[in-house]
Amino acid sequence: MDFKNFKVPYTTDDRYAKRAAYFSMEFAIHQPLKIYSGGLGFLSGSHLRSAYELKQNLIGIGILWKYGYYDQARNQDQTLQVTWMEKIYSFLEDTGIKFQIIIHDVPVWVKAYYLNPETFNSAPLFLLSTDLPENDYVSQTICHRLYDANVSTKVAQFMLLGIGGAKLVDELNFNPDVYHLNEAHGISAAFYLLQKYKSVEKLKEHLVFTTHTPEEAGNEKHDIYLCQKMSYFCGFSIDEVRKLTGIEDDQFNHSLAALRFARLANGVSQLHGKVSNEMWNRYSGICPIISITNAQNWRYWADKQLYASMDENNDWRFDDRKWYLKKRAFEIVADQTGKLFNPSILTIVWARRFAGYKRADFLSWDIERFNALVNNKKYPVQIIWAGKPYPVDYPAITQFNNLVQLSKNYKNVAVLIGYELALSKRLKQAADVWLNNPRVPREASGTSGMTAAMSGAVNFSTDDGWIPEFINNGNNGFVVPQADYHSMSVQEQDTYDLNKIYEILEQQILPIYYEQPDTWRQIRKNGMRDVRVQFDSNRMAHEYYEKLYK
Repeated sequence: MDFKNFKVPYTTDDRYAKRAAYFSMEFAIHQPLKIYSGGLGFLSGSHLRSAYELKQNLIGIGILWKYGYYDQARNQDQTLQVTWMEKIYSFLEDTGIKFQIIIHDVPVWVKAYYLNPETFNSAPLFLLSTDLPENDYVSQTICHRLYDANVSTKVAQFMLLGIGGAKLVDELNFNPDVYHLNEAHGISAAFYLLQKYKSVEKLKEHLVFTTHTPEEAGNEKHDIYLCQKMSYFCGFSIDEVRKLTGIEDDQFNHSLAALRFARLANGVSQLHGKVSNEMWNRYSGICPIISITNAQNWRYWADKQLYASMDENNDWRFDDRKWYLKKRAFEIVADQTGKLFNPSILTIVWARRFAGYKRADFLSWDIERFNALVNNKKYPVQIIWAGKPYPVDYPAITQFNNLVQLSKNYKNVAVLIGYELALSKRLKQAADVWLNNPRVPREASGTSGMTAAMSGAVNFSTDDGWIPEFINNGNNGFVVPQADYHSMSVQEQDTYDLNKIYEILEQQILPIYYEQPDTWRQIRKNGMRDVRVQFDSNRMAHEYYEKLYK
């Protein structure tokens, strides 16, 4: 492989001939490569898989995290324990490329590794590392932990992705037509490229940006003087940076800079595109923000036997396959918790990143109704929770631990650890109902329900993110009808949502599952069919070329 004049190692489709470099802090491509935390990585992983399927002229740029995000273990009382273990990957190729970037006025050596497309069926992926003996220990730690809690380390990580990634692309002599930033973590690349292109106008011709955050407070901001001290701006003075970005205060807003440097940006659902335009329209110099709804790779996630039996109209085989998928997943539940779940019983799964607005423990907020639900003899249920809180998000960790303690009181409630790609797939196969209850409009997209539907789970969600584009209530899933959330307090919104969730569970979902199995099967099938049409990431990867890269 010639890494000095790199070309994607397959014949590209003429529709996707434009060279694109896709920058992301995390990629969830396959279970053995643990360089992701959650939804952003699941999205970029599916994107690279689809880019490979469609034979697009695209390369991925990321970071080789030595300890990954973290390993989820348990303390003696089963509560969450955060551990870090060194990861070693024999399947990554050393490109032989080594170069320096300046961080904190000091040259730091960067090495590039390569994931061959044929290894996991993904577009070519280059991963950067500073964990080299040539570097001092502090510089080595830049690529140790994904989203390091130390502010200076995190800024250095953003520089490694942005400046390091842009410099790697030069080393590869790839000459991309488009630099695509998946979230604003890599916007430092713009300052590197400004030195190359000499003007913002020229830079704009090459830069596009995907924003994932539906509220301004969620966008990354760092002290502009800290950034300057760390050489973030590639030699530009603070006055020059203010002039280039239009940022007047002392907080460098990464997303705002990206929206001013890019020629075009996109939100990740129709609703999020609308929310983003409303959120940013008070700022001047913002590029247009369109919508390209997130999606997931069908070939990787879908259960092919379920789809085959659906296509053959073989209902017995369809039901038998789902029963088997549940039974197999329940072996993991038994192994981790000592609880034996029954594949014939309706199983509700809530599994994704733990964050306050996602309301993981929502069902337990009304403990009387929760008890009535889990002790219902007529319509029995089983509930599984799983997911990784951010390792220093103590409220989210407390939420996780409270659920662990709660689960000890019931034979049919379990909390699992190790929520990564492999467990995610198994839990989606285990689910009859995939529960998703974020506070509207806090979820930009959410993609877990897409892959759940590909495994024959029925989505039950608040009306946020991608859900308004997918759920036809009662036909392919169930949705909490929107109230006038804008005029509600948070407490009123929570009360309304929780009441509706229990109402729909008690009056619709449970009776249909147990008393109308043919109807339930049809809802499952409708979800599987609709998600394949609209939310396979091949559609998304195609739209990026058609709408964002054009």
